[in-house]
Amino acid sequence: MEIAFAASVYPTNVKRVIYEIRPHSSKLVTNKRRSFHNKFLCSVAVAPDRNRVSEVELENKKHNLLLAVQDTQRGLAATADQRSIIEEALVSVEGYNMGAPLDMAVLDGTWRLQYTSAPDVVVLLEAAARLPFFQVGQIYQKFECRDQLRGGVIRNVVRWSIPNLLEEQEGATLVVSAKFDVVSVRNIYLQFEEIKVQDINISEQLQALIAPALLPRSFLSLQCFENRIRGISKNMNAQR
Repeated sequence: MEIAFAASVYPTNVKRVIYEIRPHSSKLVTNKRRSFHNKFLCSVAVAPDRNRVSEVELENKKHNLLLAVQDTQRGLAATADQRSIIEEALVSVEGYNMGAPLDMAVLDGTWRLQYTSAPDVVVLLEAAARLPFFQVGQIYQKFECRDQLRGGVIRNVVRWSIPNLLEEQEGATLVVSAKFDVVSVRNIYLQFEEIKVQDINISEQLQALIAPALLPRSFLSLQCFENRIRGISKNMNAQR
């Protein structure tokens, strides 16, 4: 906390505290004993912690940004006015601590998409909105760079599904991986590595359809099959 002293001027934006102070130096008493019996006042202006104020302002800016992206369907339904408001909110958040290098320990982790204006992602959202046989679930960006200094690995993870064939929203996972290098405080360079589909989960309807062909046979069927094998074996022995 910063403390500033003032004699007669009181800032209007800080909390003022008045203290009564008496000197206690014995050396000074011998020279001017009489003056120390007089009391005097000084004002103490207690200014708020700048770092704490900055953190509060940043949280408010983040909150305003999240409010701005609500009801936009991750950017799919955003109007021109909404995109303008969101862009201003983004610039406001990005202005905090501008120029500082990327903190890899903070960046490391999985981030869920709330809003985007990237055409390649908006196309997926549009396809899911128009096509009844295609669904897009959650979309993530996963950064793996905790112990790195200038880069790491980034994975775009898209959960998608085909109704009645795969589980809703998370029937399968598309993963696009790339290496990234930090070019500047605002830019990274991507080098594509691979794309793959994983974690395929078929729907209950499809399971019910294909289960009879994959499940083990009944006891009666297995017994008939076993008797048939024995009959074939006996015929082969008789021929010998």
